[in-house]
Amino acid sequence: MALDVLIAAAAVVGFYVAWNIGANDAANSMATSYGSRALTLKQIIIVASILEFTGAAFFGKKVTHTIAKGIVPIELLDHNLVVYGALAALLSAGFWITISTYYNLPISTTHSIVGAMLGFGLAAVSQGNLTLDSIKWGVLLKVVLSWIISPLLGAALAYLVFMIIRYALLERYSSESVEHVFRYLQVLTACYMAFAHGSNDVANATGPIAAIMGYSGEVPFWVLLFGGIGIAIGIATWGYRVIETVGKNITELTYTRGFSAEFATATTVLLASSYGMPISTTHTLVGSVIGVGLAGGLASVNKKIVQKIIFSWIVTLPVAAGMTISLYTMMVVFA
Repeated sequence: MALDVLIAAAAVVGFYVAWNIGANDAANSMATSYGSRALTLKQIIIVASILEFTGAAFFGKKVTHTIAKGIVPIELLDHNLVVYGALAALLSAGFWITISTYYNLPISTTHSIVGAMLGFGLAAVSQGNLTLDSIKWGVLLKVVLSWIISPLLGAALAYLVFMIIRYALLERYSSESVEHVFRYLQVLTACYMAFAHGSNDVANATGPIAAIMGYSGEVPFWVLLFGGIGIAIGIATWGYRVIETVGKNITELTYTRGFSAEFATATTVLLASSYGMPISTTHTLVGSVIGVGLAGGLASVNKKIVQKIIFSWIVTLPVAAGMTISLYTMMVVFA
């Protein structure tokens, strides 16, 4: 197949992945505002689309670098193989995210694409195009550790923020008056979260596209714009499915609880983006929501929903990797 045809196909599939990110990960930025009723679904779609796009277009560069060449040493491969591998990774991640969104599961799109890119690397090793040592296991280890640390940090920070609000405000003044103020503060933190999410998760679509374009260390601005537009459209068309799960089904959210969860998540995600780390915003937010839920006692957290979400997290990386290995092998064999 001609290289230019493959590149065009990869651009289309990359847009599909960006759409999936918006559809599934919109919950990360706005679900708590929906659960607490600080914003309506229509308002969420408008605000999230604008801010996710802005974060993706102007602050998505560093994490895109990590996804593009931080795991698989694409500079050691023939460019045709890089195109096949990145295309297979995009297709695998996109398919898995679509399936998960259909079942209302807030999976990690970061897990999906990192697992898919790892599958590409392993497939290249199995065919003798790379050695096992050439895969950047140190970078992969840091990424995986960040997935464990981020929900714990989000939970701890959200718990701390809410407890400060509880003792400093809720127990001293009317609940009602404090919650009224935090309704507006939660809208601000939702905007903060949407911007942070766009800056980190756009790389899940743009990283492989950058690799296909012959990545040389600088991400073309149009690639980030492309990813940001895809995310915005995904939010507008299918984002409501996962918003329901995270916003209403894990724990009961008030304005103060929603503010605490969003503030903790956005702070964690922006910190990671500044270091180029593709953390899971899904893990971070779910951890934060659980954290504020635990402030009201273990019984206030829906453990069945949490178990279902965690199971989907565990299977994401191996499923995405396995799908990529299969697709990449078929592309190379039948090319």
